[in-house]
Amino acid sequence: MILCLASSNWLTAEKFRQGLWEQCVDNGAMQPLPFELKVKPGCYPARKVPYIQWAAALCVITLLLDILATVMTGMGLCSKDPTRKYTLYRFALYVMVGALLSVLIALVIYPACFASEIERSNRSVWEFGWAYGVAWGSAIFLFGAILLLLCDKETEEIYYKERTITHENGDSKA
Repeated sequence: MILCLASSNWLTAEKFRQGLWEQCVDNGAMQPLPFELKVKPGCYPARKVPYIQWAAALCVITLLLDILATVMTGMGLCSKDPTRKYTLYRFALYVMVGALLSVLIALVIYPACFASEIERSNRSVWEFGWAYGVAWGSAIFLFGAILLLLCDKETEEIYYKERTITHENGDSKA
């Protein structure tokens, strides 16, 4: 999530790229620039468009929730008390589900809303950049972490069976 948040490569066109926090125009960019921008080559703060701001906010929420869930899982691993361990794992699971939902909403909102304003972009070819793919990768890894937390619920519990054997002389041993 840190990589996709820090990059300006969510959407790319010829000599133009757009991220969650900034947009960059490279030297020799075809004029007019997308979205009626009047800037020189360089990087500038992202456009104040609601879908970009929502996607950025949801990705930051995902990162924070993921960090919180990771800390809770680590605390659960270190705990010797089975009740506390189970509680921490359960809360970490819920927090990770919240993080997954947050990133999935961001990953759906961003291209859907961009498609509605593509007419104003005056570029015929737009591609999703590597940062958008990294965001999908983090969603896949979050899903895997959720599955691992679901599967690992009872691995720490010890099951044993006790039986009593009675011998001919009347002694019983457990």
